[in-house]
Amino acid sequence: MKNTFFTSILLLAVVMFISSLKYDLFEISKQLEIYNTVFKNININYVDETDPAKLTKIGVSEILSSLDPYTVYSSENDVEKAKIDLAGGIFSLGASISYIKNKLTILKIYKKSSADLSGLKPGDIITKINNISVDNPDSMVDVLLLGKKDVIISFIRNGVENSVLLRKKNNKIKSVPIYKILNDKTGYIALTKFTKGAAKEVESALKFLMVDEINGLILDLRDNPGGLLNEAVDVVNLFVEKDELVVYTKSNNDKYNQQFVTKKQPLNTDIPVTVLINEQSASASEIVAGALQDLDRAVIIGKQSFGKGLVQNIVSLPYGGQMKITVSKYYTPSGRCIQSYDYANSLKTGVTKRFEETQTFTTKNGRVVYNNAGIIPDIKVGVKSKFDIIKEIKKDNLLFRFALNFCKTNNVTTIKDIKIKKETFNDFMSFYFLEKNEFETKTEKTIALLKNTAKDEGLFLIDNEIKSLNNIIKKEKKEAFEKLEKEIIQLLKNKIFEIVFYNEDFSSFTLKNDFTIEKAVSVLSSFKVYYSFLK
Repeated sequence: MKNTFFTSILLLAVVMFISSLKYDLFEISKQLEIYNTVFKNININYVDETDPAKLTKIGVSEILSSLDPYTVYSSENDVEKAKIDLAGGIFSLGASISYIKNKLTILKIYKKSSADLSGLKPGDIITKINNISVDNPDSMVDVLLLGKKDVIISFIRNGVENSVLLRKKNNKIKSVPIYKILNDKTGYIALTKFTKGAAKEVESALKFLMVDEINGLILDLRDNPGGLLNEAVDVVNLFVEKDELVVYTKSNNDKYNQQFVTKKQPLNTDIPVTVLINEQSASASEIVAGALQDLDRAVIIGKQSFGKGLVQNIVSLPYGGQMKITVSKYYTPSGRCIQSYDYANSLKTGVTKRFEETQTFTTKNGRVVYNNAGIIPDIKVGVKSKFDIIKEIKKDNLLFRFALNFCKTNNVTTIKDIKIKKETFNDFMSFYFLEKNEFETKTEKTIALLKNTAKDEGLFLIDNEIKSLNNIIKKEKKEAFEKLEKEIIQLLKNKIFEIVFYNEDFSSFTLKNDFTIEKAVSVLSSFKVYYSFLK
């Protein structure tokens, strides 16, 4: 009787599961039928000629954009272009290039690269590749750089057009551009990205530093956007024991629930470690910082990280297309999720916000840490901007454009010429607000909506009040910018150096007068101070 009862319960559960599954499948089929019918009728009956491929891309992209920024659709053409990008990387320029106001501009040069040996410089505007114009962002630059090792580059410098023969070669950009010893006892390693082999580069650098018996290590992950998960796990493994949990993923689909543990014996479990992060440290950088923080293996210094805790998987689509879809979330060893933006609720509200509620978790030693907030440093350095000004400054190559003009105007040729006065800071502030006039806060967007609605309803008497509100916000923006003066001046100095000298030498320059590094050195100079943050 008892067995019969449990069997009945089990059968009921199975029936309920199948029923819910059938309902889901029915609902999916129903919505697909509606979508297909709409799509078919548009292409057959619409008054003007339509492009089915373009409509598909717009439609699918619009659907995916309602989920999160990382779930994206790539058409067959997009996939082919990505393959070209990858193939072109084998014989790359050895330079960073980008379109600035529809002009293909060289941003930085790597030492002894193809571009360097050809005599190209930051600020040069590339006009032609193999005599084919590249005067707009739609130009197939990747295709033109693919194939032959010899490429003719036409460029404009100081208003004069020149041409050079560039012999392409394998210009592998290092993940660790610099490692060195500071003040005779503190090791420093800058890790800029988690590409294939990044962990091996960190390991080699650490072994070199350990030969000189360093007393502490600074691992700099600032502005590191992330990369390969296995490389992040291997970097953590350098400092913690084998079989230690580094990160795990959770999903509604069980097949995406995974744990990632260290697989090797560590290189050093005793050396004091500090990890530097900022608002541009994301994904794999946050996994490394979060794991070392949760395991009380490192003191985290800097600014709150970006907060990307979403994991993507690539799904092949018919006719050569692809879809990158978010399948799970990252969780650090303590159980906290590093994802800071609530994309699930944005689908309901139409507004993407950071998670308002955070839970507390504890590290191995019982220290309190928080979820849904990226990685919060143990020691915060710098001023937090209420308008994300630093983030906005780094967009659209604003720093590069101002710094390039500064170099030309002041004839910067040596490190001594890199001097930023108050006047220069004020000039940059004016330049910033002139160029970023489209940058609106959420409050400004709401006020703009209010203004348009009032205009539609003929309520012109509130115009003065609206102007007053906008003036108050502009004043607050300026005050927020001025509070960041020290940090912005350092960014300007770094960018000027990067333009005049090589990108590889840039990392050495940034070590000087860097207040975040100074703080890390100070913490590592005393075992008592260092361990006080881990207890």
